[in-house]
Amino acid sequence: MIRLIPDDTAYKFMHHRRWSFPLSALLLVGSLVMFGINGLNLGIDFRGGTLIEIQTTDGPADIGNIRQAVGSLNFGDVEVQEFGSPTEVLIRVEQQDGGETAQQNVIAKVRQVLGEDNINYRRVEVVGPRVSGELTRTGIIAVLSALFAVLVYIWFRFEWQFAVGAVLATMHDVILTIGMFAVLQLDFNLASIAAILTIVGYSLNDTVVVYDRIRETLRKYKKRPLAELLDVAINQTLSRTVLTSVTTLLALGSLFFFGGEVIRSFTFAMIWGVFVGTYSSVFMAAPLLIFLKLRPQQLHDEEDGDTVGAGSV
Repeated sequence: MIRLIPDDTAYKFMHHRRWSFPLSALLLVGSLVMFGINGLNLGIDFRGGTLIEIQTTDGPADIGNIRQAVGSLNFGDVEVQEFGSPTEVLIRVEQQDGGETAQQNVIAKVRQVLGEDNINYRRVEVVGPRVSGELTRTGIIAVLSALFAVLVYIWFRFEWQFAVGAVLATMHDVILTIGMFAVLQLDFNLASIAAILTIVGYSLNDTVVVYDRIRETLRKYKKRPLAELLDVAINQTLSRTVLTSVTTLLALGSLFFFGGEVIRSFTFAMIWGVFVGTYSSVFMAAPLLIFLKLRPQQLHDEEDGDTVGAGSV
């Protein structure tokens, strides 16, 4: 068996909150500033454009040749991806200035460069700004709904300090991910929304595992200082946290290098999300419990109350 982390570590993680909080605050402010200055490089899903679905009749489609041919038309952002079977391809071209006439010109040019032989044009659609606006709203609603559901669940499952800490740590990861998109100007599309929701799930799962161990530790040791108990809990889950992150990064690394151009921005966002999610679980979520005034005695008071209540029935 390979052991990346020994079982009996005793790192003083809480001492590092003196720099982890200022660092996170600086990164959050920087992300919001860059978002305000650069904005996001919205893809066709949000800006509108032309969708063309084709099917090749002489065997599997050559995605590289199709991407090169359509890209040579200089229509700006163009996405070409396999859609369903190897013979089906979905082509997306960003919205062109000039209204409906310009969009129809895109369709005519694409059909001209790809030809009519051995290709069936199964669907041609122009996605307007109205549809794009609806996608933007539903994407924002999806992320906010996920965060609200997290808040309610953890509040019900743990104490309110855990719920607020988990939501703040998750928002930290989401804002840093959006900041990464704003700085690098990666294509932000529906896959990016999926990546953010996946990061929310990954970060939350990591945080809940740490919080669950923290709660067990708080119940076991009644009189030790909170910072010391948090260090004990994090050290006990450190091996699991590191191994989960490393194995996830190995899988994402393979997708990033060998998965092709279509999912590269998605996998890069996921890789970034794993890093910030792991960092926030250890250096943000746990220290936030000190900031939120969680008291070890609080759990014992509630347990004693439950015991008395059960005994009086």
